Amino acid sequence: MKKPGESDIIGPAMNSSENNTIPNRAETLKVLRLMGDYAPMLMLRGSVDGYGARWTLDGGEIQPAIATYLMQAGFIEDSGATEMGARKLVLTEAGAQFRKDGLSWWAGLGLIQKLKIIILG
Repeated sequence: MKKPGESDIIGPAMNSSENNTIPNRAETLKVLRLMGDYAPMLMLRGSVDGYGARWTLDGGEIQPAIATYLMQAGFIEDSGATEMGARKLVLTEAGAQFRKDGLSWWAGLGLIQKLKIIILG
């Protein structure tokens, strides 16, 4: 049963620590907030150097679990390559809605709840 104000996109995953399918919820929301409508995440392919793919946003590295989750959930999509060959990943419509719902969810939390989520994921 959905609680008042709970969205279908976030559902129990954001609201229940028992069913934590979103990796590091506070950090994931931070990434979505930073992406907004204008800042793409960059995926740097690294198979040649042995490090594997890496993801960055405004020069900061994104945790692989977060980037992979956002891609697999359909919240971000490839929008082409940069001049240097990195792939630009932007929010999809579902990703923009997920960000909006996540920000509403976060705003509805109390200080102690926010601290628990930041510390425990």
